Amino acid sequence: MDVHGTVAEGFEPVRDAFAGNFAALGDRGAAVAVYRDGRKVVDLWGGTRDVDGTEPWRRGTAQVVRSATKGLAAAVPLLLHQRGELDLDAPVGEYWPEFKAHGKECVLVRHVLNHRAGLPVLDRPLTPEDALDPLRGPRAVAAQAPVWEPGTDHGYHALTYGWLLDELVRRVTGGRGAGEWIADEIARPLNLDLWVGLPAAEEAAGRAGRVGRLEDPAPGPSGSGPRLRPKRAVTEAYADPGSLTRRAFAAITPFPDQNDPAYRAAALPATNAIATADGLARFYAALIGDVDGVTRRVRLFDPATMERARAEESAGPDRVLVVGTRFGLGYMLHGSASPLLSPGSFGHPGRGGALGFADPEAGVAFGYVTNGFRKTVTADPRAQALVRAVRESLRRTGTDVDTPQT
Repeated sequence: MDVHGTVAEGFEPVRDAFAGNFAALGDRGAAVAVYRDGRKVVDLWGGTRDVDGTEPWRRGTAQVVRSATKGLAAAVPLLLHQRGELDLDAPVGEYWPEFKAHGKECVLVRHVLNHRAGLPVLDRPLTPEDALDPLRGPRAVAAQAPVWEPGTDHGYHALTYGWLLDELVRRVTGGRGAGEWIADEIARPLNLDLWVGLPAAEEAAGRAGRVGRLEDPAPGPSGSGPRLRPKRAVTEAYADPGSLTRRAFAAITPFPDQNDPAYRAAALPATNAIATADGLARFYAALIGDVDGVTRRVRLFDPATMERARAEESAGPDRVLVVGTRFGLGYMLHGSASPLLSPGSFGHPGRGGALGFADPEAGVAFGYVTNGFRKTVTADPRAQALVRAVRESLRRTGTDVDTPQT
């Protein structure tokens, strides 16, 4: 398998790790991009654009990134706050009066972002058709009673996060959803190849490849290879139809076909962004520093917003994921469930593969996309191999990054 693209001097370990993902970890089509201080230092791709196909992955091939979408979407309320249009400590019901039903008067805007709203499940899951309707998802979460007292604990809002955030943004902006806001205010000024709601022209142009499930790689002759077996408690939670874990991921039942043009055209700010690795990495680069835009240098977050995004808001046992997680405002922080470059990193993985994050201290932004999804939820071995290679590359180029403790 040929690896295409370029790496800057000193970042050769990333190329080696990327090739190793195909040779040892079963990647079929993928891309990785890394920015350092606003300049692209890694731009690699390889394999096929479709998980079961033969057409080669090309520069600009995009893929569904699943929950890495949440990191893109989180920028919208944070930027609205930065502009003085949204109060993070206001009750959601101030902007969305219908949301107050069933004891949700005390749910704050920040609880939506830090997964403390108590609304990870729907008592009546949505059908795929309902889920793609921009009105029915928000109505369902507005009618849902919390499953714990909001603000007192945290649990991953795997699917409901998107409806909560999208409707909140619509109420603040006068009707513009998160996908439209990202297109107008983030992607277009930065010339990013990413969409939450793939336009018909991009679908017709074949920008997005087809994703699919990959089986876990077989262990080596001595049992070597990545550790992919989850803890027993996690396995039991996913197997129990009544658990918060199972119910959270079943808020849409059955889950839509992620290759369906109708799914890709809808805007689901929790799960269905379509992005290139460069688009994902460039987005995170603009969160922490200046990046060349279409007409000017662009920085999205001012320093105070950046620190707000990565300040710990939730930590400890996650009532949905059943492992220890850490969240800032909309972003996962480094921890055992989602190891990143260093303790100061913030970003978001996509279930089964994708990962995007930024590390302000190192000036690094990272994006990895793949067409092959594994069973992993937050720490895919392929993405982790690339993160370790970035850390090694920084050391080679004179930046000693603290190895995070997990």
